[in-house]
Amino acid sequence: MEKSIHASAVIGEDVEVGWYTVIGEDVKIGSGCRIGNHVVIHQGSRIGGNVRIDDGAVIGKLPMAARRSMMTQAGRALEPVVIGDDSIIGTGAIVYAGSTIGKGVLVADTASVREDVTIGDFTIIGRNATIDNKVSIGERCKIQTDVYICAYSEIGHDCFIAPCVATSNDNFAGRWKERTKYYKGVTVKDGGRIALNATILPGKVISEDGMAAAGSVLTKDIPHGVIVCGNPAKTLRPVPKNQLMKNQED
Repeated sequence: MEKSIHASAVIGEDVEVGWYTVIGEDVKIGSGCRIGNHVVIHQGSRIGGNVRIDDGAVIGKLPMAARRSMMTQAGRALEPVVIGDDSIIGTGAIVYAGSTIGKGVLVADTASVREDVTIGDFTIIGRNATIDNKVSIGERCKIQTDVYICAYSEIGHDCFIAPCVATSNDNFAGRWKERTKYYKGVTVKDGGRIALNATILPGKVISEDGMAAAGSVLTKDIPHGVIVCGNPAKTLRPVPKNQLMKNQED
């Protein structure tokens, strides 16, 4: 089998489809797309124009859950995945059903975007990053290699999250049956930044232009325009004026 394309799929003009790729029922693919080898595009997926999907990527995957999972409802109805125009989905990346990817987004190799996720236009999701379910990410963000964004997180526009940042959403570390009522990930407001290898505890807020320095363990909210560092993180100094969002040209 060179490729399998369901009869109900609608494929635009000038679309290339690689070897051993499977395109499911009621999939819609815009014009000018490039679909690699061994790609799986599940039922109902909506893909815009000029999208590149590299080898081995999976689009529209349904979630699964262990018997004791507290967060994922396997088998529930999900809206089709939507991928905006001019986006790139890297080799081995997985984009789940129920997620919406804006235009001009890069989801790099082996990254994972779970269900109930929205990603704004021109955002970058780095190699091997994981965006867990129930997360919103704004426009023009950079989420770099090996970042973990936990469920119930909110990230604004123009945010920067450096490699190996880890976030969390369970203050009870799995040891109280009522804990799901209090799940909350990180909130990063517009222009917020998290540097290399920082750890963010549940429910913390990084205000506009706030920054957690490399290696920080964030146990308290970061005020507007302040840099914190250390374990536990404490105020270091204000963000330099030339680094504030209002003073950026791009």
